[in-house]
Amino acid sequence: KIYTEDGKEYIYEKLCLCAGAKPKLIVEGNPYVLGIRDTDSAQAFQKNLAQAERIVVVGNGGIALELVYEIQGCEVIWAIKDKAIGNTFFDAGAAEFLLPKLTAESQETPIECKRTKYTVEGSEEKGRPPGASDKLGSALGPDWHEGLHLKGTKEFSHKVHIEILCEVQKIHLQQEFIQLQHTSLTFPKGEKNVEADEVLWPVYVELTNGKIYGCNFIVSATGVVPNVEPFLDGNNFAVGEDGGLKVDKHMHTSLPDVFAAGDICTAAWEPSPVWHQMRLWTQARQMGWYAAKCMAAEALGESIDMDFSFELFAHITKFFNYKVVVLGKYNAQGLGSEHELMLRCTKGHEYIKVVMQSGRMMGAVLIGETDLEETFENLILNQMDLSAYGEDLLNPDIDIEDYFD
Repeated sequence: KIYTEDGKEYIYEKLCLCAGAKPKLIVEGNPYVLGIRDTDSAQAFQKNLAQAERIVVVGNGGIALELVYEIQGCEVIWAIKDKAIGNTFFDAGAAEFLLPKLTAESQETPIECKRTKYTVEGSEEKGRPPGASDKLGSALGPDWHEGLHLKGTKEFSHKVHIEILCEVQKIHLQQEFIQLQHTSLTFPKGEKNVEADEVLWPVYVELTNGKIYGCNFIVSATGVVPNVEPFLDGNNFAVGEDGGLKVDKHMHTSLPDVFAAGDICTAAWEPSPVWHQMRLWTQARQMGWYAAKCMAAEALGESIDMDFSFELFAHITKFFNYKVVVLGKYNAQGLGSEHELMLRCTKGHEYIKVVMQSGRMMGAVLIGETDLEETFENLILNQMDLSAYGEDLLNPDIDIEDYFD
């Protein structure tokens, strides 16, 4: 049985838990710290941004990357704990390739989206009872900032300053900051020494590198944790190291007739050598779809094979108005030192990185319109020995797609 907060009971034969994940906020309960986790919190962010002159974004994953590029008319201080931007998806070379787009004066026309688009139906306000919990927004999905007007109060396009290798040490509210008599910094312009800021801000962020910046509010985009709490009490679920409910290759949890899918679960089966779990919207959707098939098969007493979407890790997204495709062990995850990288880069146009091990392709990062994703997907899946081709694999004068067709 399931017992809900309002005292109702529901009997089930099979149950699938798809409660997703919740943001790891840098601090809980501070009105100046916003997490962007669902469609509703994205709306709240838009509202706050409309009155903002400067914000601080903390985090270096997909949401942070999309945000800093999309925001206009507002100064953005971007604090990341890594050496380069987009560490979840890129190496330093790819980050270097993307950076010029951040400093560009004007924003380009967005590239065409060649896949199914996901939007939220109807107005957010209608049909919601007064005083309803604000935890009801749907998952963000890949098109979350479509239709949002991400503009601050100023007239310029982009203004982003990146603080690398640092985290948030402390957050001071205005009153406390005045009492401490610390000095905060203005928005850095070029390489010049940064001056003390005369403006009084609602909130101040002290970074581990000793710098303090004032801002209107802070966006915490530092990843998510599986939303398992409501289900653990009184149940003996096996939980993975990352806090998710462990599931086997048919999406069963450790409790009979209870399945789990998406961000709430941890894949505890022996994965394919070129697949790994990542808490991404695309992967959650594949898991949910597969879990439904597993539940139906079990109810009918049929057997079912592992879905092919778990054979190869593949994710397509858009960062800084470039199409981005990541395949397999794109950052050489878990390959140790026994691998080599091959690169091809045309500034402002494309960036291609291939991860090779013992002559076989294990992963790839494709930025820009490369048209190589299908060919590389097949080369990773069939593990063909490519040693004979050497550097020619990325030779722009060879139509590799045609060659391997």
